Amino acid sequence: MKLITKIVEGAKDILPADSYKWQFVEDIMRKQAMSYGFKEIRTPVFEHTELFERGVGDTTDVVQKEMYTFKTKGEKSITLKPEGTAGAARAILENGVYNDGYPIKAYYITPCYRYERAQKGRQREFHQFGLEVYGAGSYFADAEVICAAKSVFDRLGIENISLELNSIGCKKCRPNYHKALKEYFASHEEELCDTCRSRLDKNPMRILDCKSPVCSEIAKNAPIVLDYLCDECNAHFDGVKKCLDSADVKYTINPQIVRGLDYYTRTVFEFVSNNIGAQGTVCGGGRYDGLMEELGGQPTPSLGFGMGIERLLMVLEESNIEIPKPPVCDLYVIGLGENAQIKAFNIVEGVRNSSLIAECDIVGRNLKKQMMYANKINAKFTMVIGDSEIENNKAKIRNMATKEEKEISIDENFFEEFFAVYVEDGNKNLLDMINKL
Repeated sequence: MKLITKIVEGAKDILPADSYKWQFVEDIMRKQAMSYGFKEIRTPVFEHTELFERGVGDTTDVVQKEMYTFKTKGEKSITLKPEGTAGAARAILENGVYNDGYPIKAYYITPCYRYERAQKGRQREFHQFGLEVYGAGSYFADAEVICAAKSVFDRLGIENISLELNSIGCKKCRPNYHKALKEYFASHEEELCDTCRSRLDKNPMRILDCKSPVCSEIAKNAPIVLDYLCDECNAHFDGVKKCLDSADVKYTINPQIVRGLDYYTRTVFEFVSNNIGAQGTVCGGGRYDGLMEELGGQPTPSLGFGMGIERLLMVLEESNIEIPKPPVCDLYVIGLGENAQIKAFNIVEGVRNSSLIAECDIVGRNLKKQMMYANKINAKFTMVIGDSEIENNKAKIRNMATKEEKEISIDENFFEEFFAVYVEDGNKNLLDMINKL
């Protein structure tokens, strides 16, 4: 078989055999977000390019090298979202959500796109879970967002992950730090890559985030941002640490963290795993108090994080944490002949309406092949219906694990008798459901 085309490089299919893993993780993410008072926000997968140029920063790797940007038929520049925060902030401003009062607490699960070399843990299409908080300037908000991220790892049973923390100051104290960085990197200008040389005047902090081995080595001896914080930023950072200490959240201070996007201020953090190689950052975030104003809104303290779902699944796999298998077919009904097939179809529809999983043949298999299929999908029970079963309104239901068979009605009493057999087999969790029927 010769396909006319194959999947685009940097993208990955999520097949039915694996999608349950994503659903399990996403379900935990949604539940944890809601437990912290967050509600879902959904934004378009593409935005006007200037949103990311202004919001993310035109000196970042994301904007300079990685965005999927194209022109519409109307010659407008459109970009596939490279991250979730800028679009969420735009939606909050454009739709006047701030009129409902602060804090605004929103979460998203969204695909994102960055044009970079595809490798393990880094795809061109990837998925992010993120939290966004608007209108909360207190360091308690920083600690809450960090704890919310940690709660996802805790619920998943991930232990081998570490929290790294830093503060990168504010508009008041950062100019002094930029001056010190510029002086330091200017002495190594000839050694820097072309991109970092262009950043030297505009935003020297971006050099700290460069992935070039040469630039990274030079950056190791650069001035430390914590030495340049103003009193307000120092007090804020101390408050974050006190809150985390009170919640017994372990962390290390890493002054090298600056994050890859220009909108960050003050607190920045990363959750890092040592189990997935060089791409070990699973979650990153912090505070971005100037973002809303940069996008045309009023000054609004803001913060949040983005968590890579692909990388999180890699951590689960490398940590040998087993994700619960999805539920299997509760009842497979085999119909022999047209009348029996119609009866089987009627029965499985009724079972499905009772929140159980039921199937019958839809491809025209014979008895033997239907039984083979029932085994393949691990059906808990099977039932064969033919002309004699329809005539007598009775059929035998088989427990596929024990091979035990019981005769039950296939008339109006079927559901009551089937559920009795189902619960008797150890599925006690259905008792409440049955009592409601």
